[in-house]
Amino acid sequence: MIIKKTLSEDSDAGFSVVTIGTFDGVHVGHKKILDRLISTARANNLKSTIFTFFPHPRMVLQQDADIKLINTLDEKISILEKSGLDQLILYPFTREFSRLTAIEFVRDIIVNKLHAKKVIIGYDHRFGRNRTATIKDLKQFGETYDFEVEEIGVEEVNAVSVSSTKIRKALQEGDMKTANTYLGYDFMLTGEVVKGKGLGRQIRFPTANLHIAEKYKLIPGNGVYVVKSHIDGKNVYGMMNIGFNPTVDGKNQSIEIHFFDFDRDIYGRKIQVDMLKRLRDEVRFESVEALSVQLEKDRENALKYIADFL
Repeated sequence: MIIKKTLSEDSDAGFSVVTIGTFDGVHVGHKKILDRLISTARANNLKSTIFTFFPHPRMVLQQDADIKLINTLDEKISILEKSGLDQLILYPFTREFSRLTAIEFVRDIIVNKLHAKKVIIGYDHRFGRNRTATIKDLKQFGETYDFEVEEIGVEEVNAVSVSSTKIRKALQEGDMKTANTYLGYDFMLTGEVVKGKGLGRQIRFPTANLHIAEKYKLIPGNGVYVVKSHIDGKNVYGMMNIGFNPTVDGKNQSIEIHFFDFDRDIYGRKIQVDMLKRLRDEVRFESVEALSVQLEKDRENALKYIADFL
């Protein structure tokens, strides 16, 4: 997959079939669009191309620091690389770009830079300055500039939007079964392993503390989860706590993973952690000893889940 963050008018770049969107989560609804995009491209000897933006438009236009996305940019790229997509355009979203008129966007980018012969888009897609242009306008541009427009019907578009909403809600509630079903893969957290306070090691549950740099990344609801990571060529399972460590009066949210049968120094390394199942809420215990007893039970429950379902 070719990744581009800038575009030039390259006459030798070849023709493409294009879809446009944020594709946050790259979930099962998006997969239908991706499959259609890729199969259409292959059948017509075109480049399958996603045109998306970074940063998210709301971060720029509304300065929305509270927006939470299912994927970081790197996670999205990793998922799309496995799909068979030919080309991913990560176009820098700026206020200047947002002021392009519909005809400027179509002529200058879709036609002159992406060389689109076909655009696959949702029935309710709006574009151009102030999002005033509709799919009807796009079809008229297609007649002018010689590209076809394939409309994704209301049912499929609604399926995409509904599943995005459900995924976010499920993650906020810690409902990994629902979230992972709609994603079509296990929700992931990706970050650097950093040193914590060392409490876990004192009670025989050493943890890898995960720091996620991307503040826009959606973090599931507080609690204890069964997780999996791929480290040095092998799958490693464990349990993760997301929360504030109320038993020791923690003040900041942390993400701590205790890996089973694993004792390597991974400080400073970037790892991906797949979240499989929620075991329980985060609870304040009367003592560190009581917490340790509960962690033993959590480990038993996690290992049983791993043995029974994986």
